[in-house]
Amino acid sequence: MATSLAPLLVLADGRFPAGGHAHSGGAEAAVDAGRIRDAASLEAFCRGRLHTTGLTAAALAAAAAAGYDPLLLDEAADARTPSAVLRASARRLGRQMMRAARAAWPCAALDTLAAARPRGAHQPIVLGVAARAAGLGPSDAAYAVAYEAVSGPVTAVVRLVGLDPFEATGVLARLGSDVDGVAAGAAEAAARALVEGVGVLPAASGPLLDVMAEGHAAWPVRLFAS
Repeated sequence: MATSLAPLLVLADGRFPAGGHAHSGGAEAAVDAGRIRDAASLEAFCRGRLHTTGLTAAALAAAAAAGYDPLLLDEAADARTPSAVLRASARRLGRQMMRAARAAWPCAALDTLAAARPRGAHQPIVLGVAARAAGLGPSDAAYAVAYEAVSGPVTAVVRLVGLDPFEATGVLARLGSDVDGVAAGAAEAAARALVEGVGVLPAASGPLLDVMAEGHAAWPVRLFAS
């Protein structure tokens, strides 16, 4: 456990310049398909995303924060991301996260990862290495990623459908126990990975998210990059 949780607040802050504001986490395509219409459907979408791709990403971040080889984790992230579009998005976000992290917490581990992955490592891996550099632990990294898995779509939907910000905040509040559970499960899996290898990390996916992401990338006009 970190001696200070202030860096966790920085990582989870929407103002941290990691590029997430340009991505909707699949919400834009879901809105277009009529799958997100209001606070209730947004909550259902976020809960599904959190327990699938969110869990997978949180575990990768927790493993990176625990000291697992980030290059092996980056390969594992590729294997767990079937959509080429989402792999590219994850690397773009990772590249931007790397810039922000190296400015905030300069360290050799971030420099080494940046040199090995000049086009960007997957964002959860970079976040995990950054969390370790900031003195945070695996659970902290898992919490940051799990929260991001739901806060990103919620913020996007406020802009996409004009959802009342108070209702949006209520969605995030109601998802609190789910975020707790996913973060705890991710940290536990990361601890096992240190002993048993990367194969024990979750590989949950959201096939519909993959399909919608591929279609969304072909839109001639869109508000969000993903």
